[in-house]
Amino acid sequence: MSASTSAMHPGEDSRPALDTDLGWAIRMVSSAFRRVATESVADLPGGARAYLVLVALADGEPPSQLALAKAVSLDRTVMTYLLDDLEAHELVTRRPDPRDRRARQVLLTNTGRARLDQVRDNLATAEAKLLVDLDEHDAQQLRTLLARVAQTAQSSTAPLTEPNC
Repeated sequence: MSASTSAMHPGEDSRPALDTDLGWAIRMVSSAFRRVATESVADLPGGARAYLVLVALADGEPPSQLALAKAVSLDRTVMTYLLDDLEAHELVTRRPDPRDRRARQVLLTNTGRARLDQVRDNLATAEAKLLVDLDEHDAQQLRTLLARVAQTAQSSTAPLTEPNC
């Protein structure tokens, strides 16, 4: 948990209050976001995992299946089954990588892009409810800071484990 001492309750002995503890805040936000996000992507085959895959495919050069699995932190076996499902729904397609015929590139289809836009709209509405107490600047700053922490967590050499609390 957080060791921040910037928001102590008067008379306390250097221990943060629950409402200023980083671990508590992350858990509350994560739980609330999981609920609204799950509802927003419920009709997408593969749910939240599929959403992350579609977002990762939306911009840039088509990645290999392995690179895509790493980018969204999914086991490569899980990725294969997920892509099979997304391909069956015509949201993605796979083709041999022209630079390495042993690898397969994953591409977002026009149907997949339209579906992603729809899900993004649903999520934006849900996120707005969650971030209702923040103005636009604060909401953007929160997203930016969380993205930085997430990138650090993803690239960390030490495996992250769930705390026992």
